[in-house]
Amino acid sequence: MLNEMQRKKSAPRRFRFWRVPLFRLLAINLAAGIALAALVVGGLLALNPGGLRDLIFADSSPGTALGLLLFGFVVTFGSTAMGTAIMAMGQREVDDDKPPRGTPPLATQPIGRGAARAGNRY
Repeated sequence: MLNEMQRKKSAPRRFRFWRVPLFRLLAINLAAGIALAALVVGGLLALNPGGLRDLIFADSSPGTALGLLLFGFVVTFGSTAMGTAIMAMGQREVDDDKPPRGTPPLATQPIGRGAARAGNRY
């Protein structure tokens, strides 16, 4: 029993950062950005626009060029996915059962032909 308690205490210490929801959110979206970046670089190599693939593989060190190209796309798509996830955190989910919270929206006034009959002279 004592050994089981020690194991429970020691295991969470190694992976404690995975329990933080914000870290998990960022890690998942970074992984999605990395996957998308790899897909785009693979697509560029497959399509060979402007002879890019031929240019990269004709170089004496194509790994460096591929690494730099992939790194640029990882930074771009990874940060975009992470930023989108952070900004989407503030949006509330639509739930028709509950009334909206906060101040009510502004009242709308009719315009057009029915406006004069409704008492609005403008």
